[in-house]
Amino acid sequence: MTTADQGSGAAVGMFENRLRKNVRHFRKWAKARGLTAFRVYDRDVPEYSYAVDLYADRVHLVEYPRRRALKSLEEQRAEVLAAVTAVLEVPPERIHVKTHLPQPWGRSQYGRVGEGSERIVVEEQGLKFWVNLGDYLDTGLFMDHRLTRARVRDEARGKSFLNLFCYTGAFTVYAAAGGASRTLSVDLSNTYLDWAEDNLALNGLSDPRHTLLRADAMAWVQDQRTAPEETFDLVVCDPPSFSTSKRMQGSFNVQRDHVRMLEGIRELLSPGGVLYFSTNFLDFELKDSAVRGYEGVEELTPGSIPEDFQRKEIHRCWRMVAPRASRR
Repeated sequence: MTTADQGSGAAVGMFENRLRKNVRHFRKWAKARGLTAFRVYDRDVPEYSYAVDLYADRVHLVEYPRRRALKSLEEQRAEVLAAVTAVLEVPPERIHVKTHLPQPWGRSQYGRVGEGSERIVVEEQGLKFWVNLGDYLDTGLFMDHRLTRARVRDEARGKSFLNLFCYTGAFTVYAAAGGASRTLSVDLSNTYLDWAEDNLALNGLSDPRHTLLRADAMAWVQDQRTAPEETFDLVVCDPPSFSTSKRMQGSFNVQRDHVRMLEGIRELLSPGGVLYFSTNFLDFELKDSAVRGYEGVEELTPGSIPEDFQRKEIHRCWRMVAPRASRR
């Protein structure tokens, strides 16, 4: 056995031991918090750059290929699958494996990675959500925003709520469950809006007060800002880093466009209204001009990132408060 082989064997042993230790802790941790979807391994061992998530009785395994590795991706993947199957006691047919490949900034987006995968239901803090583990890199539930969703539920009672770039509507479900007087969820994708509608129905929250609107969120905000049809007490804006579509007016780039986005949202907030703004673009720089006119701006990260996401470079999140005196 060569020195390289010995190093490789030690690394896979470290991976399996860390996975076993994490699973023992986080299964108890998740049960106490009403979670059936949570992360159990987050690239803890540098040589094994994987994220391992449990979704009920299934595993979502995402590999992050490294330029320098002790062995081929196929060989390492086989080792990881063997360890995950043994430690988590999940058969291979219930393990969904995906590869995260860096995308050229501003040129493309992540698309479908599979076809026809069945949906399953997971539970989170007393609520239920449909997830799809096979079709896309993302599953339909951004688990790293679990704590911010809980904040929204706690603050929503009696308030009007706006969810921009709403995706599958998880924030909307939390706001509705928290007693929001009305919700409006905006997204350009019919697929995601249908998914959001299903998530509301799954929780017994289907109601005419909870409206889903198919629109380019950035363009919609700009159209509304001069003469808004209504204002909102609570807003969530969690845009993609980059987005483009034939149905959009141009493209969206969070670094380039966040100033106009946040200025527009400020005009849609009721006096004293709250905005939660988040991005997963880790090189993001919040411009001073973007928050001018807000009464209070507080960055919540890293405290907004749950314990099971041990690699804290996953998102950044701010809470912004509109002036309490009306500007009109």
